Amino acid sequence: MSGSNMQENNEVRAEAMQADDAGREAGTRQSAARAIDLPDDAMVILPVRNMVLFPGMILPLTIGREGSIAAAQQAVRSERPIGLLLQKDASAENPAAEDLNGLGTVAQILRYVTTQDGGHHIICQGQERFVVREFLPGYPFLVARVDRFADGGTVSQDVEARFIQLKRRAAEALELLPQAPQELAGAMQNFTSPGGLADMVAGLLDIKLEEKQQLLETLNVQTRLDRVLEMLARRIEVLKLSKEIDERTKESVDKRQREFMLREQLKTIQKELGEGEEEGSDLADLEKAIDEAGMPEEVEAHARKELKRLARIPEASAEYSMARTYVDWLVELPWKATPQTEIDLAEARRILDEDHFGLEKIKKRILEFLAVRKLNPQGKSPILCFVGPPGVGKTSLGQSIAKALGRKFTRVALGGVHDESEIRGHRRTYVGALPGTIIQALKKAGSREAVMMLDEIDKVGLGGFHGDPNSALLEVLDPEQNHNFRDNYLGVPFDLSRVTFIATANMLDTIPGPLRDRMEIIQLPGYTQEEKLQIARKYLVKRQLEQNGLTPEKLDITDEALRRVISDYTREAGVRNLEREIGSLCRSAAVKIAGGDVEHVRMDAAQLEEILGPARFENEVAQRTSVPGVATGLAWTPVGGDILFIEASRTPGSGRLILTGQLGDVMKESAQAALTLVKSRAAELGIDPAALDKADVHVHVPAGAIPKDGPSAGVAMFMALSSLLANRNVRHDVAMTGEISLRGLVLPVGGIKEKVLAAMRAGITTVMLPRRNQKDLQDVPQEARERLRFVWLETVDDAMRTALVSFEKSEAPEPALAD
Repeated sequence: MSGSNMQENNEVRAEAMQADDAGREAGTRQSAARAIDLPDDAMVILPVRNMVLFPGMILPLTIGREGSIAAAQQAVRSERPIGLLLQKDASAENPAAEDLNGLGTVAQILRYVTTQDGGHHIICQGQERFVVREFLPGYPFLVARVDRFADGGTVSQDVEARFIQLKRRAAEALELLPQAPQELAGAMQNFTSPGGLADMVAGLLDIKLEEKQQLLETLNVQTRLDRVLEMLARRIEVLKLSKEIDERTKESVDKRQREFMLREQLKTIQKELGEGEEEGSDLADLEKAIDEAGMPEEVEAHARKELKRLARIPEASAEYSMARTYVDWLVELPWKATPQTEIDLAEARRILDEDHFGLEKIKKRILEFLAVRKLNPQGKSPILCFVGPPGVGKTSLGQSIAKALGRKFTRVALGGVHDESEIRGHRRTYVGALPGTIIQALKKAGSREAVMMLDEIDKVGLGGFHGDPNSALLEVLDPEQNHNFRDNYLGVPFDLSRVTFIATANMLDTIPGPLRDRMEIIQLPGYTQEEKLQIARKYLVKRQLEQNGLTPEKLDITDEALRRVISDYTREAGVRNLEREIGSLCRSAAVKIAGGDVEHVRMDAAQLEEILGPARFENEVAQRTSVPGVATGLAWTPVGGDILFIEASRTPGSGRLILTGQLGDVMKESAQAALTLVKSRAAELGIDPAALDKADVHVHVPAGAIPKDGPSAGVAMFMALSSLLANRNVRHDVAMTGEISLRGLVLPVGGIKEKVLAAMRAGITTVMLPRRNQKDLQDVPQEARERLRFVWLETVDDAMRTALVSFEKSEAPEPALAD
């Protein structure tokens, strides 16, 4: 129900009661003209669009089509009612019978008015419903035989109840309308016909044209009342919500006006008391801060312009706080260069040795970096990216560089960043906008010569409708561009060329090529067991003692205990889990000391099982490879190297190759190539080629829930299949890696250092590597080179001679019996 509909109906009633001279003249001329004879049961049909007239309502109509004008004039001449039918398609200019709805309203034309511009208007009053039986041809307008329907008969109790409810709900709706005329409410309450009231309310309801036509076609009064009540209830809820919103808006506006008046009065009072200089002093402080900030000329001019704009904005305005925050950001950023201490390479070396054990190659590169900085302070330094598994000391290396440079250190976590605005900042048009993380970190550091660590750069989200954060980082990390970095929030250039950027990552595959090209990659593959022991003794134990309130005099952890923790309770490239286990030992000792049981605790290997539980890792290589068809491979993962068991089994079948264990496409192709190579060497291995066509070979790589891919398992798959088909074991202390070709060549692979360290952690004594990877041995720690025997492979024949046990030695041992 809408106020506009009601107002329009009142105007129509007033117009219908007034005598318009032009209308009277037109009516006189039309009455005098000759009317066309129509059958008694026929009725002139007037097609209408975009309106439905209900019985009892009065509405004006503008007619312009020739057929419609002729139909209206015929109805006026013959003093007969006219039938209004709604068009199904409002765009049809000359609707035929099939373009009209079959049920409409019989209407009496109260007035026919022509205007000076040639327009034709009629005022109609709905009388009753009708249904078209048939259309009659041969007339200049639409004529149809119709059946009329009028609401009547006795009113049942159900209809009476709905009639009363509709009166009450209609009155409720009128109260919610701000401009509802009083006489309309009285007219509705005086209705005695339930159907008439339903038609009146339906005509006033602000609903779709199709819904009004459905109500018109509802001949059953009870059903019509139900539908009108349902629609009216929905409309009332909308009106209530609209009224509530209007009241809240008005209340908010009134509150602002009241606050404005009070603030103006407060200013007057403060001025009389001599206290009105506070705002001026704030602006003076900002102007002084701009003078002392050391901004570039372009930025300073922009800041002063914003300060003048701020002075013109009333304090009560919502824009004031946004403008003030922006000026505060400008004056608080570190625009000026800070004095730098001279780099002492000897002190830098001492700091690196004090904070980190081993990592000689990485320390050497860092000292080179510092030496160049010392000789050319204004030069463009490379952007270092430390890549390695978790817990190997990437972040702490960045902190050591900052300490050696005498600069402030700040860290930006990039993991999960998926919005370009988190790097470049949000534009000030958004509510709550802020600069990006780069500018925020520099403000926090308070120096533009800070060392900024971009942590987890390999975990930046992919670009989407929020923009690509990797593309934003290109500008940040490009020495040719970052001297003029423009944050979206600041809108002015900021020089990032003096910032020393250091990135960290676990893997390189997820870093886009252009971004990787901006950085110098430094690999931190992991530590040997001896290095972990030294790290634990020098750093981890000391740190955990301090965190748990202990001293070396109160707790002594033996080297043998630490070795057992490293080998039996942790198996990782870094030392993060090792520190956690040492923390568990410290807490166990703290309970005993704090309880007064003892004053000193000595922790040895025998106590570990009681505190940490049974050993979590054991040397399972010998058990897994004690039968033919199992080989030990070496794999690279983002968290370091690992060993990989390749298992093969043979069953009766048709010569199929079955692969399981979530293998990727490359690994599947390696398995197929390995099987083909084994078949080509069947004679050398003593295998009957005919037997292979009658058996299915199943290759499985355990840990089936973990996806695996890569070419480096080719040698291991070949050895597993050779062992299975030749019925000869693979030596349990041998691990291998390398890609194979169909000619039997062993091709080079990557990740040699990580794989060798993983073999040493697993208790392997012999490692078979491609000969073309021999140059990578210099990256392997000295301890690993001394403890392991390396076999260099040119062809798979070298692998078979080293790894396959002779048949007479391959008898399976008797199974162990449980206690």
